Amino acid sequence: MKKILSIMACGAILASSASADFTRVEAGAGAWMQSSKGTASYTDAGANGSYISNEKDSTQPYVWMLIKHPIPILPNLRLEYTSVKDDGAATGKFKDFNIGVATTTLSYDIKQYDIIPYYNILDNTAWITLDLGVDIKILDASYRAAPSGAFTGYSDSAMLAVPLLYARARVQIPSTNIGIESDIKYLTTGNSTVYDFRAKVDYTLDFVPVVQPAVEIGYRTQKIDIDESGVDVKANVEFSGFYAGMMVRF
Repeated sequence: MKKILSIMACGAILASSASADFTRVEAGAGAWMQSSKGTASYTDAGANGSYISNEKDSTQPYVWMLIKHPIPILPNLRLEYTSVKDDGAATGKFKDFNIGVATTTLSYDIKQYDIIPYYNILDNTAWITLDLGVDIKILDASYRAAPSGAFTGYSDSAMLAVPLLYARARVQIPSTNIGIESDIKYLTTGNSTVYDFRAKVDYTLDFVPVVQPAVEIGYRTQKIDIDESGVDVKANVEFSGFYAGMMVRF
């Protein structure tokens, strides 16, 4: 009897693996309702600039695409875009401008482009999917200190790429169109930590045979905590909130 049950279990797993998609394209878009909080400081060459978030809510768009192919040696690809925005009170002296004793408003916008090559470790094997890879998160940041009193204002921009480890897990609930999924991008070094975490539930509408539309709703949180002795800028900011959108599978 035990041998029969073992054979049946193995057969179920093999059948599930056999039904896995060797080529697949998924894409989605929606809105992220994010709340911000955090602080930052600038201390190069005697500067004493500081920033405190006003902790406002905002809604930002997001889009993503997943491309899976049947060539095992080559990684699959996931592409993502979103942005985070915040504003708060700034005082003191920064690199290229001096607010002085007054307090002014500093606002910033960080557009994020994620390029994620990954390998599909499990593909709907016993209803479980597991992906592992690397995320190259490109940050396109711009900021502006608004005029206040004698201060004439200042704006600048910068772009940098941050490598993060990437992991994604998904469970398809048997006999339903419901999937539960989460992914994380993470890096820690020294006293600094950067992560981007999401968890969601999606429901697939399978009335179309070729293109399968779906709806998704989830929660996302990003944290950037930079505290290194050799870095002039120290920051501890966080963005979190629910998101919702539409997606399609081909």
